[in-house]
Amino acid sequence: MPEIDLPRLRRLLGTPETTWLLERVRDRMAAGRTLDTAVTLKTATAEQRRAIELLLGRRLRSGCSLTVPLAEVDRTLRASLTCPDGLAAAVVALTGPVTDRQARHAAEAAAWQQALAEFDVPAIASRADLASWRAELEATGLLKRLSGGDPVVARTLAAEAVHVLSQLPATNSISLPVLAARTLGDAHALDEGRPLAALVFSAVRALAALPAGAASDAEGRRAAWAAVGVALDELSSRVLVLGLPGSPRSTTGRILAAAHEGGEPCLLTLRQLARELPDLGVAGRKIRVCENPAVLAAAADELDPGCCPPLVCVEGNLSLAARALLTQLADLSCPIAYHGDFDWGGVRIAAGVLRLPGAAPWRYNAPAYLAAVERGLGTPLTSGAPAPTPWDPALGDAIAEHGIRVEEEHLLDHLLADLGSG
Repeated sequence: MPEIDLPRLRRLLGTPETTWLLERVRDRMAAGRTLDTAVTLKTATAEQRRAIELLLGRRLRSGCSLTVPLAEVDRTLRASLTCPDGLAAAVVALTGPVTDRQARHAAEAAAWQQALAEFDVPAIASRADLASWRAELEATGLLKRLSGGDPVVARTLAAEAVHVLSQLPATNSISLPVLAARTLGDAHALDEGRPLAALVFSAVRALAALPAGAASDAEGRRAAWAAVGVALDELSSRVLVLGLPGSPRSTTGRILAAAHEGGEPCLLTLRQLARELPDLGVAGRKIRVCENPAVLAAAADELDPGCCPPLVCVEGNLSLAARALLTQLADLSCPIAYHGDFDWGGVRIAAGVLRLPGAAPWRYNAPAYLAAVERGLGTPLTSGAPAPTPWDPALGDAIAEHGIRVEEEHLLDHLLADLGSG
C-alpha cells in the first residue's frame, strides 16, 4: 500500500495558512460528519487563498470569502499520491488521532451510569429515604462534582459510600472514626472536608429527614449524625444529670455518687456510657427528664444536696449520650417522665423520648399547656412545622390553635414542686 508523502503533505496542507482548514475538518470528523461538503472562510487573506490554490492545483474565484470543496481536496490528495487514503488520513497524519465525540460521550455516559449503579443495591434501593436521596444525587450532579468529573473516581466514592450507609442507622452507638475504620479500613476516611464525607453526609441528612443544605454548622452536623446513631467522637456527645446515686462499683458510678452527695450536676460522655455499663444506682426508680439546662440548674440551686430525685437533661435534640443513658435506664425498668418546651421543636424531642419503653409525659399534655396559656405564659409561636403528639393528640391541636410557645422556664414553679416532693 502506498505510503503518505509526508514532506509534500506538510507543504500543501500543514502550513499556517491551511490551519483553519485542518481545524474545520477535524471538527467534522470528531462530530462523525462526512467530508463531502464544502467549508468556507468568510474573510481570507491572499496567502490563505494562494495556499488552497496550490493544494487544489487551480485558480479560485476572487473575493473576500474562500470556499473549499472537501471532496475535491480528498480526490486531489489521493490522485497525487500525497496521501493515498485521502483527506481524513491526511488530517490524522498532520494533527494526530481524532476522537469521535459521540462515541466518547456515549462511553462517558455509560461510565457515569456504572458509577450510579453502585447505589442500586438492596441496602439503598429498598429504603425509601435513601432511594429518594439516590435520585436527588443524580439530578443535582453532586457525585460528579465531588469526584472532579471523573467517573472512575465517582464509582469508587459510590462503592465506599454504600459500605458506610449499609451500617446506618447504627444499632448501637458508635463514633465516626470507628465507623470509618470498620467500614473502610481508615479511621479518617469520613473526616470533614473529604469528598467521601460530603457524599455520605448528604445521605445522613436524608436519613435524618433534614432538607438539603441543613445541618451546615458543627452543632447541626453533630445532631444529624446522632440521629443515625453516630457520634463525631465519644467525648463531645454528652448528657447532663442530677441526682443519679451512682455506685462505688464502677468509675462512672463513683463520679455520680460524689456529685449526688454534693447536690451538683454531672456531665456524662458517650465514652463513659459506652465503654462500660455504669452502675447508676437507680434500678426501678422513676426518672424525670427535661429539655433545658435551666430546669436542672434550678433544681440543683433550690433543692437540698442529695435530695433531688434522678433528673436527666437532654439539652435539646437527643445526643447519642442522652439516647444511650435513657436506653440504659429503660432497660433497668425505670419509668421515665418527660417534660419539654411547648413548641414544635419540643414536641419532636418529646416524641423521641416517649418512644422508650415505660416513658410517659410529665406535665406535658393538653391540660398542662392550656393551663399555662390561661395564666398568660409564653410568647407567640412563629417558627417550626407542626408535628404529631401521639401520646396526646389534643396537645398538638391546642398548640396549633393557640400559637403560643411555652418554655420550661415559664413553668419552673410546677416542675420544682414535683421534684421537691420526691
